[in-house]
Amino acid sequence: MLTMEEIRELIRLLDDSSLTELELEFEDGKVRLAKRAEVVSYAVPQVAMPVAQAAPVSSAAPQSGSSAPAVEDPALHVITSPMVGTFYRAPAPDAPPFVDVGSQVGPKTVVCIIEAMKLMNEIEAEISGEIVEILAENGQLVEYGQPLFKVRRT
Repeated sequence: MLTMEEIRELIRLLDDSSLTELELEFEDGKVRLAKRAEVVSYAVPQVAMPVAQAAPVSSAAPQSGSSAPAVEDPALHVITSPMVGTFYRAPAPDAPPFVDVGSQVGPKTVVCIIEAMKLMNEIEAEISGEIVEILAENGQLVEYGQPLFKVRRT
């Protein structure tokens, strides 16, 4: 079987090549490496974002198209997913969520976890403000760039 250093070298080689998948079979097992095409990562947020923006406009003022800029005012900041993974609002299933609507956050406040490849990645607010909307459901698969929270800057 391969050592960890040999596996790391295979990963580096795959990253540097135009290949998207590599599979090696040995007498005592096999190794399969695959990388995602960047087009897949960017395709979903471009489709999902207009839906997220359309909902507030239609619920806030169904007859006025000029209300969209008022809903998306400069005081609002959208925290987006920095990666593809599973969105979790709490550190454990039985724990309270990191934040709720109305929670005050600072730049280093953890607002959620995104699990990617069995790693739990804490996502920080990066600004000071108040959580005004939570845009993802607990346990939901999220894409790179997908809006997760709206924060009113303070």
